[in-house]
Amino acid sequence: MEVTVQRVRTSWTKRSRGGEAAARRNAAPVSFVLPHMPPGFAHSIQISEREGFVPRARQTDLRWIDVSLRDEGDRLRVLARVGPLFGLPPRRRRPPAVRLLPGQWVRWQLNYRFSSASGTRDWSYWVDTFNIAYGLVGRDVFMSEPDVVVDECGPVR
Repeated sequence: MEVTVQRVRTSWTKRSRGGEAAARRNAAPVSFVLPHMPPGFAHSIQISEREGFVPRARQTDLRWIDVSLRDEGDRLRVLARVGPLFGLPPRRRRPPAVRLLPGQWVRWQLNYRFSSASGTRDWSYWVDTFNIAYGLVGRDVFMSEPDVVVDECGPVR
């Protein structure tokens, strides 16, 4: 099963909810050209307010990426796993898994919001964008329009 996974996590605090900082955050890309990676690894990019929204890339073992991937013979079943449930903004029920044919790819987005238990720190937020392709693809596959888009982002107030 030939699968290519890229996760882009953008994180920020309440300080970047408006103005110039929000403009920088909103300009952060949701996909990148792929580096050469060994099988079983994902391209993981972190974009954070703390680092001025400058992307930092690394290779991550696929087992540590929050997606469920299952080979169903002629299709790949993809379902993004939900991270910490207490961080989910309100949203309707979850969409079903996506089934990709060879050569197709999906962009799946989930967002989260957190407050400190004591209320001493700012609210913090993050959005995970999973770009997942099935079959042999080029290094720039995620720079094109996805075949399937799943937007599970809820309001973060």
